[in-house]
Amino acid sequence: MDDFRYIDGALHCEGVPASEIARRAGTPCFVYSRATLEGHYSRLAHAFASVSPLICYSVKCCSNLSILRLLVGLGSGMDVVSGGEVRRALQAGCDPAKIVYAGVGKSDEEIRLALSNHIGLFNVESEMEFENLSRLAAEMGIPARAALRVNPDVDPRTHRYTTTGKRESKFGVDIERALAFFDTYGRDPFVRVDGIHLHLGSPIYTTAPYIEGLEKALALIDELARRGFAIRALDLGGGFGADYESEQAPSAAEYAAALLPLLLPRATGATGATPLRLILEPGRSIAANAGVLLTRVEYLKRSGDRTFAICNAGMNALLRPSHYGAFHFVWPAEPGASMIPLKRAKEIALPGLVRTEVVGPLCETGDFLAEDRQLPPLARGDILAVYTAGAYGMSMASRYNSHPLPAEVLVDGSDASIIRRRETYEDLVAHEVP
Repeated sequence: MDDFRYIDGALHCEGVPASEIARRAGTPCFVYSRATLEGHYSRLAHAFASVSPLICYSVKCCSNLSILRLLVGLGSGMDVVSGGEVRRALQAGCDPAKIVYAGVGKSDEEIRLALSNHIGLFNVESEMEFENLSRLAAEMGIPARAALRVNPDVDPRTHRYTTTGKRESKFGVDIERALAFFDTYGRDPFVRVDGIHLHLGSPIYTTAPYIEGLEKALALIDELARRGFAIRALDLGGGFGADYESEQAPSAAEYAAALLPLLLPRATGATGATPLRLILEPGRSIAANAGVLLTRVEYLKRSGDRTFAICNAGMNALLRPSHYGAFHFVWPAEPGASMIPLKRAKEIALPGLVRTEVVGPLCETGDFLAEDRQLPPLARGDILAVYTAGAYGMSMASRYNSHPLPAEVLVDGSDASIIRRRETYEDLVAHEVP
């Protein structure tokens, strides 16, 4: 499902050796595969083609303009959650009608930016937010369209920090409040509310939560229809899984096979109800396996029965292991032909491996990329590849301890282009110099 593979004992991204990318771009750096990005997007579009969905890529997971332009070129819309992401989507050439704006804390400035650019849909998260959106739309004389984000109280069985569809979530409103919301705001003269938005969490590795959430949403839509409110858009959000371990996530076709029996009659109007336009907001399932983080081993240190590989990237470059306890497969870029694992997994059975802690340079005990791993013996200067880093890697990176942000590289066949230059020390203080 991705285009990172070992050839003659050396990791390649498509046709370019990882070691060559590290030499040219420096480390740490994020490396993305164009073929993988295109492949994941195309498989998702094909799987759901029978309901003609609007696919809105989730900008927050990997927001580099070159990545956004690539996906816009494939026909993608954009799922945005801030004014900055609205600006990125527009600068990437996205049709404003294909921009869907979610997020619980939209400021007046951000809403005005979105209204002035006539974006396609606001995903509204509360009654007060709707009132504010209506006020601003009236002041500007620009009508808007909105979907109400509803919490179906479904457990997606993922990390509690990324569980968003439970009743107690800060996002959206529960189903009971949704009915009262439409009774109060459903005929607003400035904002047309004709959509329902769900987002259960991420990553979700089974189809059951989606089925449960969809069934509840369709029942809500039917009840709203009985009350005279026609729902024309159903935004199922994102959350489809990615392969942090080999073959961990269902395929796009498997997600579609579970959901289409419920969606197809609604999308075509076969039930006699108002036809629904389906919106999907994939992020991780497109970008995660399309990227790796390359980092250099600066020092090795023995402590008890383990070896610490101290690298020049840590939680400042990839926060997920520290923040979520997330697993990312880590392996040397040039381990030699006898040390190539058959799968990316938590346990690797190869002779001669060493118990290793892969840690970063920051002044935090929680600064690590991988804990208690069996890795080939390492040496100072070795390049390590941290896999499935294309989603929530660079977009969550920080300058903690005043480390400049990494570079980003996009590979297309045998060509590797730097799509974000490495920051310099001058960049770090540029906003602070009088």
